[in-house]
Amino acid sequence: MSGRRTWTWLRALIQHLPPESHTMTALRNELSDEELAEQAKKGEPEKGRWSQTEQLLALLADRVGALHHVYASAHSSRKQQPPEPIRRPGAKAARGKQELSDEQATTLFRMINGGAA
Repeated sequence: MSGRRTWTWLRALIQHLPPESHTMTALRNELSDEELAEQAKKGEPEKGRWSQTEQLLALLADRVGALHHVYASAHSSRKQQPPEPIRRPGAKAARGKQELSDEQATTLFRMINGGAA
């Protein structure tokens, strides 16, 4: 081959880049929510935006935080807030709790107590 490469060669090169490479990260950043969910269902951590090592380290940090929370809660009279897990790339931010309006609370109260809404 005289210095020219084919599209097939380029595709093979990109497909064999490490998962944490900038190119693979940029490609995955373009995935839709549905595509991300599908990859999560398949259980393919190598297709995550972090390397497996980084994901395992984040999981370990989350577990240590949970253990610290349990220990602190058991040895304190104050209520301890559980730690926030390390945010993973590609994961949506956790939605906060939605506050009920007075009207929604009244409707819910009626429904619970057997009244028609």
